[in-house]
Amino acid sequence: MFYNMEMEKIITNENLIKKALGRSVDVVYPSRQELEKSLAGGKKMRIYLGIDPTGTHLHFGHVTNLLVLRRFQELGHEIILLIGDFTARIGDPTDKLSPRQPLTAEQVLENFKTFKKQASKIIKFSGPNKAQVKFNSKWLGKMTFADIIKLAQHITVQQMMQRDMFQERMKSDKPIGAHEFFYPMMQGYDSVVMDVDMEIGGTDQTFNMLMGRDLQKIYNNKEKFVLTTKLLVNPKTGKKLMNKSEGGLINLDDAPGDMFGKIMAIDDAAMFALAEYSTEMPMEEIDKLKSGMAADKISPKDVKLKIAFAAVELIYGKSVGEKAQKEFVSVVSNKEIPKEVINYKLKVKSLLLVDLLVEVEFAVSKSEARRVIEQGGVKINGEKQNDPNRIFELDIEKEILLQVGKRKFLKIRGS
Repeated sequence: MFYNMEMEKIITNENLIKKALGRSVDVVYPSRQELEKSLAGGKKMRIYLGIDPTGTHLHFGHVTNLLVLRRFQELGHEIILLIGDFTARIGDPTDKLSPRQPLTAEQVLENFKTFKKQASKIIKFSGPNKAQVKFNSKWLGKMTFADIIKLAQHITVQQMMQRDMFQERMKSDKPIGAHEFFYPMMQGYDSVVMDVDMEIGGTDQTFNMLMGRDLQKIYNNKEKFVLTTKLLVNPKTGKKLMNKSEGGLINLDDAPGDMFGKIMAIDDAAMFALAEYSTEMPMEEIDKLKSGMAADKISPKDVKLKIAFAAVELIYGKSVGEKAQKEFVSVVSNKEIPKEVINYKLKVKSLLLVDLLVEVEFAVSKSEARRVIEQGGVKINGEKQNDPNRIFELDIEKEILLQVGKRKFLKIRGS
């Protein structure tokens, strides 16, 4: 629920401010105390979150920041979702031990097509105090070389070389592209152009966001708060839970059943981080589940069922969450066939099993399909299939039930 649905005034309630600065918030620059004082003063703040469209999906790593952004929207502050359609073409060097592959303008355009729709599951873009969407190509794309030189005069190479990933590359004798120095500079300039009061981002973005704080002081003689959020990290491995390069993304536009199943598949060690940072499950309940599991009063699987429900409920609502949970228990735990299975018609009369998986998009490539089959993850009409080159005859009158893994089902027939 939004606290400020009808009124434009800024909410200065101390408890609600502490809630906004609560779970998932890590460090505030220059200090949490100064930010609390500013929020309590009743001035409307302009606050932004930037997301580069390096892929077509928002995921549960983004949810952490979107939930924090929503809390400030509920307090009545001006909210901006900035799409980094220009900076995405440079590539953020954060956490990268080698330069990113730059994206073309066409790739960027394709990637952010549904960002607003996905983000609207968390923040509101209509009604009173609606969030704005901006694109940094509107100003960065118009900068002349003279403008860039003038901007660069405020930044030193020594500043840039303080970044951990650049230090690591230097030690490993790996290249650092000159264009990578431009990324934090350009992100910092976003704060100047939008004249913001605060930026929100993960702790891995601290350097970039503080660059904006420095430039805001230089250009606009104005303090900018920087609020960093905790990252969704698997405490056992130290790696990000939502990592495109290593798979395992739980996307905001995943189907509810897929979303539920993906959350059930994450490492037990990481599930409480997801619950705390990327759901609205009450902290009292999370703490109760932690202590119950530590005392062997509740199993990790049952804990994860509750967390998966909370995640799907946040995105799709309570009734959809309940349905996804019920279907997961039925299909995965009780090994039943889902009540609703999509019917798929193929125009060919026969097909190799490995080609069938690719055709129905249950595998992205023949090599992946072959691996899944050889690992025993494919069934036809309930029988496990081990031969990728087995030929299946398709009949218009008779359907076959294809199952891949525990959750993917499809009824297939010829046409």
